[in-house]
Amino acid sequence: MDYIEREASLDPDEDEEFDEETGEARPKANGKHKRAENFDDSSEEEDDDDDEEIAKVRDGFIVDDEEEEDEDMEDGAIGKVKRRKKRRRSHRDEEEDDGLDDEDLDLMLENNGEGGRGNRSQFKRLKRGREERGRQESRGLNDIFSDEEMDAPGELEDEDRGYGNNRRADEFDDFIENDSSDDEDRRMGSGDELISRRRGGVRHVDTETLGLRDGAMGDMDEIFGLGDYEEALVLETDTAEMEERTHDLQLKDVFEPSELQERLLTDEDNAIRWQDEPERFQLARKPFKGLEITPEELAEEGNWISSTLLAKKRFDIDLEEPFMEAVKNVLRFFVVDNYEVPFVYHQRRDYLIHATKIPRRNVQDGEPRYDLRSERLLLEKDLWQILDLDLQFRAFLEKRNHFKRLYESLRTKAGIEEDPVVEERLRLGTMSDHIQDLLDYVHFQYQTQVKEVQSMDSSRPGHRRPGAGKSVFERIRQGKVYGLVTAFGISSDQFSINVQVGKKREFADDADRIPEEIADGFVDFPDFPTGEQAMLAAKRMMAEEIYMNPRMRHAMRARWFTQAVVHVNVTEKGVKAIDDHHQFYEFKYLRNQSLQAIATNPSRYLKMLKAESDGLIEIIYELRDSNRIARELYEYIISDNYSEVAEAWNRVRKEVVDMAMEKLTIMFQKQLRDELRNACEDEIAKEITQIFAKRLDQAPYKPKNLAFGELSRVFTFSNGHGEWGRDAIVGVFLDEDGRFHSSLKVDDLKNEANREIIAQAIRDKRPDVIGVSGFSVQTSRLFEDLNKLVEDHNITVQDEGEDGRSLIEVVYINDEVARLYQHSDRAKLEHPEFAPLVRYCCALARYVQSPLLEYAALGKDVASIPFHPVQKLLNPDKLWKSLEIAMVNMVNLCGVYINEAVTSPYVANLLPYVCGLGPRKASHVLKIISSCGGKIPNRDYLVLGDQEKGDPPILGPKVFENAASFLIIPFTKTDRDAEYLDNTRVHPEAYELGRKMAADALDFDEEDVAHIVQNNGKGGVINRLIKGNVEKLNELILEEYAEELEKNFNQRKRATLETIRAELQQPYEELRSKFQRMPIDEVFVMLTGETKETLDEKMVVAVKIRRVTDRYISARLDCGIEGNVGLEEMPIEAINMRPSHFYHVGQTVQARIESLSRKTFYCELSLREEKIRQPRRPPLDAPQEEWDDEMEEKDKARLSVKNQEQIRTARVIKHPLFKPYNSRQAEEFLAGRSRGDAVIRPSSNGPDHIAVTWKVGDGIYQHIDVLELDKLNEFTVGRTLRVHGKYSYSDLDELIVNHVKSMARKIDELCNNSKFQGGSKEDTEKWLEKYCEANPKRSSYAFCLDSKRPGFFLLLFKASLRANLGCWPVRVIPGAYQLRDTSYPDVITLCNGFKTMFTHMSQRGNTGGPRR
Repeated sequence: MDYIEREASLDPDEDEEFDEETGEARPKANGKHKRAENFDDSSEEEDDDDDEEIAKVRDGFIVDDEEEEDEDMEDGAIGKVKRRKKRRRSHRDEEEDDGLDDEDLDLMLENNGEGGRGNRSQFKRLKRGREERGRQESRGLNDIFSDEEMDAPGELEDEDRGYGNNRRADEFDDFIENDSSDDEDRRMGSGDELISRRRGGVRHVDTETLGLRDGAMGDMDEIFGLGDYEEALVLETDTAEMEERTHDLQLKDVFEPSELQERLLTDEDNAIRWQDEPERFQLARKPFKGLEITPEELAEEGNWISSTLLAKKRFDIDLEEPFMEAVKNVLRFFVVDNYEVPFVYHQRRDYLIHATKIPRRNVQDGEPRYDLRSERLLLEKDLWQILDLDLQFRAFLEKRNHFKRLYESLRTKAGIEEDPVVEERLRLGTMSDHIQDLLDYVHFQYQTQVKEVQSMDSSRPGHRRPGAGKSVFERIRQGKVYGLVTAFGISSDQFSINVQVGKKREFADDADRIPEEIADGFVDFPDFPTGEQAMLAAKRMMAEEIYMNPRMRHAMRARWFTQAVVHVNVTEKGVKAIDDHHQFYEFKYLRNQSLQAIATNPSRYLKMLKAESDGLIEIIYELRDSNRIARELYEYIISDNYSEVAEAWNRVRKEVVDMAMEKLTIMFQKQLRDELRNACEDEIAKEITQIFAKRLDQAPYKPKNLAFGELSRVFTFSNGHGEWGRDAIVGVFLDEDGRFHSSLKVDDLKNEANREIIAQAIRDKRPDVIGVSGFSVQTSRLFEDLNKLVEDHNITVQDEGEDGRSLIEVVYINDEVARLYQHSDRAKLEHPEFAPLVRYCCALARYVQSPLLEYAALGKDVASIPFHPVQKLLNPDKLWKSLEIAMVNMVNLCGVYINEAVTSPYVANLLPYVCGLGPRKASHVLKIISSCGGKIPNRDYLVLGDQEKGDPPILGPKVFENAASFLIIPFTKTDRDAEYLDNTRVHPEAYELGRKMAADALDFDEEDVAHIVQNNGKGGVINRLIKGNVEKLNELILEEYAEELEKNFNQRKRATLETIRAELQQPYEELRSKFQRMPIDEVFVMLTGETKETLDEKMVVAVKIRRVTDRYISARLDCGIEGNVGLEEMPIEAINMRPSHFYHVGQTVQARIESLSRKTFYCELSLREEKIRQPRRPPLDAPQEEWDDEMEEKDKARLSVKNQEQIRTARVIKHPLFKPYNSRQAEEFLAGRSRGDAVIRPSSNGPDHIAVTWKVGDGIYQHIDVLELDKLNEFTVGRTLRVHGKYSYSDLDELIVNHVKSMARKIDELCNNSKFQGGSKEDTEKWLEKYCEANPKRSSYAFCLDSKRPGFFLLLFKASLRANLGCWPVRVIPGAYQLRDTSYPDVITLCNGFKTMFTHMSQRGNTGGPRR
């Protein structure tokens, strides 16, 4: 131990090495190795520096052999690697050598079938090269965990190392992987077998594979000797097999399926790429791939969807029929024509509008004879809803088709008669639940016949083998007991009819004897041997028939989904956890909540489900007036007779109803729960779509001096978190092409020199706008400073004002994209040399230039942006779909420059959202265009390609139809083949209409048009029009033209003609809203992270005092907002004692917000106790009858009693560190103090206990329970203070100094050591993982504070790259550290003790330690 301490003291930060293969310590490679005589080394590693080995080499003992060993390749395969060792002796000398080494003896014994002399290792991968290589020198204890590991000179690679047999089996679990299979070992042989074959061992050569005759190998052996010839033949065979295997190599043979799936390169993805159908349609309709919708089914679907939507619309009666017709037209576009939503919305808009002609009274010549009144029937969001309902109908249709096939099989194969219940409900069913009712009914009613049909079809693939046994209900139906069911006097179907029609149409007949007597006559051995059992079976059977009856389910479902109410039962855990300020308090005592109320507040219901999953509440679903409904059901089944027999049978019938209703209740509760969840999630998804669409609906920032399409030059600034002396001010400038131009960095703007630097940079770069954003309230000061700088230096831009100049605008920029970008892989790839804050500013500037492109560049990471408070409670797929809808709508509104997308990955991010495309088709389009020159001349090229050049079509006809009008190709006047309409929203199908309109506007006749086309191509007429004649389009009367088209060609083109006119005048006009300046509330949320729900007036918050005077107190909230406490808002005690004596700087106290300015980030606070005890209570959005006040009062009273029982006896101890605080208050008081500061306070453990709370670290506090012994009375401090039952102190001062301060010094000592990591346990684990990945041959350990156990450290270690992470707790005790019940006085001895302990435990096989 003296040696260890001496070595450690010389170099406390020494680098140590840890042998990954043996698990033992060794010194650094550049040090001299000292062999430890008593330390057995289990590795068989060749050491070229060994004198004996050098002598053998010099004397010629090492033979030039080729050894084949299994080596791990990167892809996990096992390849053969030939290793050639130096030849020191000739073959002749080797033959003359009569001596045999140990290895030769082993080989001879093995070849003779006697096995080796010693036991061979049980591990396949432990192949032997040479037996008994030079033993590795033992390593010193001080080198167990070295931070640096270097191969010693001559040290072999891992694959060349041998292993001894004295290693434990479980040690290899972390180091050795058995990659080779049994078959491969048998085919290729181990290293020993190869050597054996060369020296005359058993030979296995497939002569048939080599094309040799029988006996050829024997002849070759006799003439030549087999030797290396056999090996060459085997190698040739292996090579041929390898070539055959790699001939048809595919991606799935190289990459893992998960990687192919992530990169969209599976066979399924490729099929989607090539199929001529919109990608989003293929993915959405994947579950119904084989479903074909007939015209009759399409008409049925149209009626169902239009009725569903019409119930939520408020149209006049005269618009209902046009609305239903519009829905059916849209459905036909989706189902028959395979048009996506953007195409229908933009290119079939005439079918979404209903126009009414209103005749004019006084009409002059040349004026229209009527006015048009247009009503928009369907919005873009309605189209998406129709598409979603189409998927629901497909699911219903597929289930119904399946049921029809089953029912038809039962009719034809099992011979059942036509069932009126099935026929009726099949005709009236409109929901999947209705078909499920029929499936359940048929499987129950015709269980035997279903099994027979399944037996007939069991040979067909995809059918489940039917069960052999009979169910209990099957036995009842086929036995005597079923006669007792009929004795009830009314069937389940008759009862269901009564319930369905709501009156007593079918009546029950009573038997002549009471049920018990009749039951004795239906005893059925051996299943139901007594009358009581027979009656119970009959009631169960009757209840099951009622439960399975589709009519009954339909009638009760209607009641449940209209008359159900929701109650909340708070659990014991919830009573304690949900207080008045908890987010779940709004429904803690909710009751009698109607379904309509649930639907109007979907966020609340999703939070209710979350609270239920957390065990805080229980949601109860029940029918309103359930007792009245039960009485009604009884009336529908009982008889109207009056006798003892009738009463007895009525009691039995009521019991049957109760049994059936219990099962129906369970079923409908689950269905109602799921339906409400889906409905609320759908509503939240729609809200998210609207919120995201609003973020996307903003054009790039455009100053008045810029023309359409020009991007602004942007200078953005940020001061990060704005911490003085830590965060500098960073500025980034992007030019009008979006390229990074320059950046700057200054400490602050208080320095005039720094202000001049920024002002000069702005003048030099001449930006059009200055953007500001950051992570804290300090950003608001930067915003104000920049505005003042612009004014002081009169920095202006060109404007349309009187003097043509105006001050440059300074704006806040929404940074939700920039925050994600700054640390992303994309940012590191684009700007690897930039700091995160510089990347953040780059993203801010690009957001100003194009918000749409920035959101699109996030891909699916956009889902991590908080758009809605309950967004995290949504299904991830549903959340992404809601965001994708907004992106698809906006991208197709703006269009995509396809040629620019080929050269710019930034623009290419928009392509997957183009109508008809998706991520798979978009990548396919870019790949083909790149292979064909990287540019397409016109839209026709997309579908036709270039036959002369041999370029293939890029899109199929259907996908081209969907996408064409949204892919923009700029018009080039010098190109004769260029088409002006390719630069517009006009679809190629309407190009002829556009040319006709242009000709009519220019008053060209057919001959003129033919002449222009002959000389200038198809676009010649439009080219003439756009050369200063576009205003003539306004003279055209498009209504008459639209009427002619509809009359002659049955095409509605009124809106299309308007689109053509607008696009000819301004191609792809910007239709988005202007760039949005952030309102004050949004800026407040961005810089503070607080919303009105989390921070508002009258709320009680924790504040940190920054300054104390006799007139006021300055404080700061956790979110960075500055606050002020006036003298009148301080407690009376503080006023009497002077505030400076009652409060101190750095103290954290509770305060109530009296006023809050979100514009200036300032608030007025109150410290008065009476106000703090009356914080703002969140408003309840529930009527009085829907809130259980009585239960709330009972729970509060019960909690109050418990709290009173836990109230500590008030004590006052005369000590400067004593405070009448509880644990939370003590932690708040110590929050701003240093490590080791303590508070003495009363204890909840009784009058003979006191508590000491001291600060261990930031956010970590230890609460020490001190037992008082030898007390004079309950109010005095004990003469002996006992801690943990073993530390005793005479007074409080001794306890603080010798216990608390002593432990604080030990914590400081370890925290200042190089082995300490300041982060959390997870951070330290990541550091160790990354360290070992970067240094696979090194090992390391580190300490970190245990935040869950104050006063403890965690010792985390990793023996090698493949070893598991170990974790040992280290306890801090007064004056020492304790590791596994062993105390160490300082850090050095603690580290040495750990190494010693690890070594001994490694030999025993347990090094992982507890994992927490």
